[in-house]
Amino acid sequence: MGLRLRTTRASAVRGTVCAAVLLVTMTLMGCPREGGAARPPSHDDSRSPRASSASPSASRSPVRQSSAQAPVPAGIPRAIPAVRSAEAAPGPGWRPVDGARVIASGPLADEGRRLAAELRLQYVAAGPARSGDVELALRPGTGQGPLAAEGYELTARGGKVLVASAGEAGVFYGTRTLLQAVRSGGGLPEGVVRDGPDRAQRGLHLDIARKHFTAAWIEDRVRELSALKLNQLALHFSDDQGFRIESDSHPEIVSKQHLTKAEVRRIVALAESLHVTVIPELDSPGHLGAVIAAHPTLQLRDAAGKAARGAVDIANPDAGRIVDDLLREYAPLFPGPWFHLGADEYRALMAKNPEASYPRLAARAKEKYGPRARVQDLATGWLNDRAAFVRTLGKKAKAWNDGFFPGGVVTANKDIEAEYWTGKEIGARAPQDYLNEGRPLVNLNDEYLYYVLGEPNQFRYPTGQRIYEQWSPAVLRGTAPVPAQSGPDRVPGGRLAVWCDHPDAQTPQQVATGIHLPLAATSQRLWDARRPTIPWRDFATLDAKVR
Repeated sequence: MGLRLRTTRASAVRGTVCAAVLLVTMTLMGCPREGGAARPPSHDDSRSPRASSASPSASRSPVRQSSAQAPVPAGIPRAIPAVRSAEAAPGPGWRPVDGARVIASGPLADEGRRLAAELRLQYVAAGPARSGDVELALRPGTGQGPLAAEGYELTARGGKVLVASAGEAGVFYGTRTLLQAVRSGGGLPEGVVRDGPDRAQRGLHLDIARKHFTAAWIEDRVRELSALKLNQLALHFSDDQGFRIESDSHPEIVSKQHLTKAEVRRIVALAESLHVTVIPELDSPGHLGAVIAAHPTLQLRDAAGKAARGAVDIANPDAGRIVDDLLREYAPLFPGPWFHLGADEYRALMAKNPEASYPRLAARAKEKYGPRARVQDLATGWLNDRAAFVRTLGKKAKAWNDGFFPGGVVTANKDIEAEYWTGKEIGARAPQDYLNEGRPLVNLNDEYLYYVLGEPNQFRYPTGQRIYEQWSPAVLRGTAPVPAQSGPDRVPGGRLAVWCDHPDAQTPQQVATGIHLPLAATSQRLWDARRPTIPWRDFATLDAKVR
């Protein structure tokens, strides 16, 4: 939000109209200070899922053409997330009319065909553009900075529209703004929009291990993410309750309900076409109960012989081998740059005295890393080994923040990206500690961004209103922003997370409905980290129009 507006000189009448529109618009927009407030009353968007379906935008009927030539009201196109910068100009704007075309060629042909179908216009591969047409173009240098490929310019002038960007993703995002402008206001106002994201990583983290979701349901979420200009879908596919992707190397660990590799390829292909990266998460050395069920000799046990739920014995080389087998198998299935390694909630490190409770791990740590080494060093070595392995597979490693420990003789490699979710676990450190060490943090703050089925352990379903009004990328833990180093280079983004601790607490449709507005709010705050002042009710009303 915080739109920058400028009107051009024209007739006195047009100037008066534009000035009035801009005055109203600027009254609604702004950039007040960052801050947190108390939790609002639970009444809005996700605690009692609506009966109606939260349909992704692609499933909506295409926008009906208008043969009328009535001017589009001057102002700023209304979209979610809101455009960050616009220059309004006097003029009729643009509406989709009979005979208009979408012009795009080469790598933009698919974008052109998609937009033409959505607007019920004709697609053509070559121009020149004429009155009524929409042209898509790759223009190097259109945006600035490291996210230029996702930025775009959207121009309505002379009865035509030009969507330009340095990258294909940016052109796609420009078409999303155009489509939403038509849905919210009938067309695109005259002028130029210059827009782009504040944060590079924006998306949804989905637990498909503890609850099976069909490929079709996941594909609908991909479409929903793309409509909101969100660009990541992380899939947590292995946990104590299930292993949900077909395996050729270890078929014995796969749950009865699972995604086939063909289904995963279909999901990934759709995601790539909509500029969404799918990130696999194979959590270890904890959360491996489904693997242990088929390989009980990998089970971690304490000094009394009691099994540590979901945890493999990291002193057993066979545990590393089976995890590496799976990493090797799944890396080609997900062509994106990341592989999430988990590393959270390892039971041995949740004990008050890990060395006394797990003497075998303590002995192995000293044997491998020296007399001062502790169990945490053995766990850090496990994470480093897995990260080094996925690096050979062409992937960058991610891990949860409670898998990074201070004061050990072994330190987690600097190229492992930390994803901050909690400050509540034993030994969990404040976000600023990681930032001070020079390690960027991706924001999955469990206070705002955790949608945990059944609401166990004092979790509450997040609401779009609370995210929209109180959260920002700088609020990594609890409700207060970190005091420093919260810019895009240090906090590159975040994700809303769905965890299925009580899988039967909601149906898949209830989950889709429950996360609908929280996703929209998350999208807004990641696209523009400044706090919005458009009232929440207006934002929610707009969402109903544009998606």
